[in-house]
Amino acid sequence: MKQFYPFIKKITNFIRPLAVVEYKCPGTVFEMKSNFTRRSFVLGSTAALCCSVAAPVYSKTPGVLKDAGIYRQLQMFNGQTSENIKIIYWIEGKYIPEALIEINKFMRDWRKNKWTKMDIRNINTLSAVHKILDTNEPIQLLSGFRTVETNEMLRRRSPGTVVKNSYHTRGMAADVRVRGVSINRLARAGLNCHSGGVGKYSRSNFVHFDCAKIRSWGA
Repeated sequence: MKQFYPFIKKITNFIRPLAVVEYKCPGTVFEMKSNFTRRSFVLGSTAALCCSVAAPVYSKTPGVLKDAGIYRQLQMFNGQTSENIKIIYWIEGKYIPEALIEINKFMRDWRKNKWTKMDIRNINTLSAVHKILDTNEPIQLLSGFRTVETNEMLRRRSPGTVVKNSYHTRGMAADVRVRGVSINRLARAGLNCHSGGVGKYSRSNFVHFDCAKIRSWGA
């Protein structure tokens, strides 16, 4: 597998926001398409091969992730903006700054079109949850970052559900669902990560994940 490391490392030099990049090697195509309406990162056949290589365990995540491979990936869909993202943001112990910026923009407050630096712990949790679920369906993002103005509007609309000092306003939370995955199963995946708060909202069909203290609520 070591023979694949050189071009995997080189990929970090090719990832740039708002660009189309293609890196070819025998049997493999690395491609990133990025703009404000649609973002995707497609990793070719070598990625599947590389998944069998052991990598450092995600911080505060379960033993199942010891075999997470040499990269971390986030695959999400936002129904409000019709945007998709499938992007590798961590390779061999190093985060890719440009990829993290793309994730920050994807998880923006779409009502105000403003984004912030999302807490990397929350990004890792989402990636780990997707890994645990072992599904090809993307995580459906309902709410990522919220401006204070948006949070106040939602709090007036849903008193008792949206709190004033929400972790969403600090880039530390995400409300999500996954098609074909029950709320209970999705929440269990988050609880197995031991990485923050997990709240079930069965009536609204979503789970809240944040990277604050470990706790759980909802039914």
